[in-house]
Parts: sequence; structure tokens; C-alpha cells
Amino acid sequence: MSRRIVQFGTSRFLQAHVDLFVHEAREAGEDIGPITVVQASGSAARAGRVAAFGRPEGYPVLIRGMVDGAPVEREVTVRAVERGLSALADWEALKALFAGDAGLVVSNMGDAGYAVADEDLGPALLAGGVPASFPGKLTALLHHRWSTGGAPITALPCELVNRNGEVLKAAVMQLAAASGAPAAFANWLDAEVIFANTLVDRIVSEPIEPVGAVAEPYALWAIEAQPGFALPFSHPDVVLAEDLEPFERLKLHILNLGHTFLADIWSREGRPAGETVRAILADDAIRARLDALYAQEVVPGFRARGMGEDAEAYVAVTLDRFRNPFLDHRIADIAQNHAVKVERRIKAFLDWIAGLPGAPVTPVLDALVARQANGVPA
Repeated sequence: MSRRIVQFGTSRFLQAHVDLFVHEAREAGEDIGPITVVQASGSAARAGRVAAFGRPEGYPVLIRGMVDGAPVEREVTVRAVERGLSALADWEALKALFAGDAGLVVSNMGDAGYAVADEDLGPALLAGGVPASFPGKLTALLHHRWSTGGAPITALPCELVNRNGEVLKAAVMQLAAASGAPAAFANWLDAEVIFANTLVDRIVSEPIEPVGAVAEPYALWAIEAQPGFALPFSHPDVVLAEDLEPFERLKLHILNLGHTFLADIWSREGRPAGETVRAILADDAIRARLDALYAQEVVPGFRARGMGEDAEAYVAVTLDRFRNPFLDHRIADIAQNHAVKVERRIKAFLDWIAGLPGAPVTPVLDALVARQANGVPA
């Protein structure tokens, strides 16, 4: 099987996450890559970035943050990316690549990336032109691969969509059916294309132009196991998981919950308008309140679910991430859509642990949820 990766998305996140992992795996002797980066949107503003991906000298990723309570800073030159293509300008080259050398597909197309364009719903999808949407492009490319021999291929989507592999597969299957393609194509999609569910986590705080990024030390790429799938390469931050839910719960109910707890304090107690997460935690009294929340309500809740040790370790990592001296994460940004975040991050946690043997009392979290339910401003 080919080890070449076709990556849809030029984002700084992918540059400092998947692309960096692949580079480090190659440096360690793994047979993986290289990567061809595809600009799916056709945005003229990113044409320079697409061209820059082909530079043989690679691009820089600066890793800056806290590890085990101490600041770290290092630079990596990523050389895993071989070239950049534009789906609009280089469609025929992309089709040839997909029919031949592609072995893995990676994507990060944003929150609306799986939206199916109306113009892609019909026979025109496979007529040879460039489809409008990302699912349309992927379906057309997979159809071309199938029609020219149909070697198996694996898709590893990285969008922040729950069960992202399943959602992307459903969109592709919908488009295949609407296109009028033979049933054999749908059968091939189901049997020979793996759409894996994944979870990604890394704060990539700023770009370096034209290509490169600044990122925190913490990173995770958890990929859910399924029959026929094996990790394409080994890397300390790439994990094969039987179930993604524990990773999702840790992120949602520790890191994200902590953010929303701090946003509640910031809003109700008249904190400075431009205050950052790092700055609010420099206040010893606020830090003590967060520590107490984790120790008395959150970690015991995870312990009641059999995840106490994982939660303790993740709290330590989270506090390092919150105190990152190189990252200005404004609480005003976190406080947006506060009601929805309280529901998903805090109320869902309380529901998850409700009635369990050993579940803690949760007065602070209960009060926060009650204020929101009663319409009290955060």
C-alpha cells in the first residue's frame, strides 16, 4: 500500500499537527509520506501558501509552552510536505495522484467542511468538472480511483465533528447514490475505504507566513480502531483507541469545563476586559478556586467512572496549557456562546456522573448550571 498522504486543508493546525507528526516519524525511520497538501477552497488569498508548500527547505514550527511546570521552546523544520496543489487549478493532477499514489487522506475543512453543495447532488458530480464542496470533491476522486483499479484507501478526517469519520462517510455515500454511479462503486466505498473516527487536540496559536506555525507542546491525535485499520505510523502523540469517548470526556469536562468556569468568574466578578487565561490564573485566589473545583468535584466524578488516574494526569497537563507564557487566550473569546458551553461542558458532566456510586457532591458546578438555567448573566 502506498504511504503517500493527500491532505485537504492548508491550515496552520495541520501544519503543526499531522504534518509535524509525519515529519518526526520520517526522521525516526518510519515509512510514511510524503504529503501533498490540497487547497480545496480555491481562495486566492492562500495561493502563496499553496506554492510555498513545495519549498524543499520545509517550513518552521515553533513549539512554545509549559511542560511539567517549566517553560519550553524549540523549533522544528518540517520537511514532510512535498508539494501543494489547488483543487481548482490542478484538478487533473489531483485525479492522477488519487488514482495512483495516494494511500491516506487527511482533512481539516472547518466547522462547515462536510456541508454538501446542492450542485453536487446529481450526475454532474462525476462529469469531469471540479465539484463545489469538499465531500463532492472527495466522492469524485474516490470514484476516479475506483474506476481505475480501486486500491483500498484510508481517510483520517481531523475536523472537530463528533464521529467525524462516520459523518464524512455518510456524506460520500449520499453523493455516490445521488450521482447515479453503479452500485459496485458504493459497495467498494463500503468495503475498501476506511473512514476512521478521530479526535485532535492542540492549540496552534498563530501562523508564520507564508507557511509555518506556533503551537503549544501538548498534542493528541486519537484514532478509533476498526477492523482492517492499523496506525499508518508510530508517534508518541498518535494513539489507537478502542473508544474515543474517554478522550472526548477528558477534553470536554476538564479543559473545556475549566475554561467555562473561568469565564463565569470573569464575567460575574468584573475582571479586566482583555484578561487572558494565563493572567486570571496569576491571581492566587482564582487559581485556588480552580484547583479546588478539579480536586473536589471534577476528578472525583471521573473517578466514579473509573477514570481517576487519567483525570489527574490530564488536569496537570491542562494547568500547564492554561499557564502557557506564550499564549494570549482571551477569556472574552471563551465566554462567547456561554449558555451552550455550560450545557455541553458542565451540565453534561453532571448528567454523566449522576447517581454513580462514589459520585461527589458538586455545589460549585450545580450553582453555575442553576444560574444559567435561571437566566442569570454569567
